[in-house]
Amino acid sequence: MTIRIVALGGTVNPGSTTEQALRLAAGTAGAAGAEVQVFGGEYLSTLAHYGSGAHKKGDGGELVEAVRAADGVLIAAPGYHGTISGLVKNALDYLEELSKDSRPYLDGRAVGLIATAYGDQATMSTLITMRAIVHALRGWPTPMGATIRTYHGLFSPDGECLEDRARMQLEMVGHQVVRGARAFAGVQDGQ
Repeated sequence: MTIRIVALGGTVNPGSTTEQALRLAAGTAGAAGAEVQVFGGEYLSTLAHYGSGAHKKGDGGELVEAVRAADGVLIAAPGYHGTISGLVKNALDYLEELSKDSRPYLDGRAVGLIATAYGDQATMSTLITMRAIVHALRGWPTPMGATIRTYHGLFSPDGECLEDRARMQLEMVGHQVVRGARAFAGVQDGQ
């Protein structure tokens, strides 16, 4: 059985540290045997505000359907003013479309979380907010949540994380979301 992971997050800035962190964790999940679909900042920035006058039925359908079929989810958000960015929160609001499913919202899904910011306080408050949102959506956050302090040079131009602490956290989140997804799906490691 193939484990499906949806990775969502990023910023409106192409190549942001947040999206690079998400892609590193998603790559780790893929290397562990999961099929991974990424919805980065470029996709998220095209979504109208959920429920607004600009929002139309079917908007965000690709994201909603991918999460509906997913066994696990990775979410990466930058810390803006001590909390999750509006861009990522809006994408999560689209999961309201799953509310009436037999497996509503993120129920029965492992969820790996990544918070990025320039300071430790902002990464922690953002991670705490993300955990609260995932609990509200009935998801199961992985034991490890990555708190990544960003700075110029954290990632090389080709996306390699140059700091051992950050890379270890992101890899652990990627591994744990796959292990959690396998556990919910009843699949043993290596199958």
